[in-house]
Amino acid sequence: MNSPDTKEVADVHIVGRIDREIYKCITEDIVTDEVIITDERIEHIIDRRGKEFYEKYGDKFINIALRLVVSTDNPEYKNSIITAIGESMKRFRQRLRNNEPFYKKRIIVIE
Repeated sequence: MNSPDTKEVADVHIVGRIDREIYKCITEDIVTDEVIITDERIEHIIDRRGKEFYEKYGDKFINIALRLVVSTDNPEYKNSIITAIGESMKRFRQRLRNNEPFYKKRIIVIE
């Protein structure tokens, strides 16, 4: 039985790495380049976007909400995907016209 202070450890999947130099425009205090996603976040994406989206997200234009880990965070934490939002080519081009992206290639995928 778990005590009230015990948290269940989520299954964690490493999905890639970021270039910390590029993300220094947000903070220079990023402690790792690893990017992970937990089973709970995968379920969140599937619930919000559908299983088909999750299975094919690599073939679409997507925006990823990424939580970056800094030195004041728990040293066991990794940068993690919070959610993903798929976009059509038309919507992606509109976003590029209306907003200045700080980084277009967000994650280097580990094969």
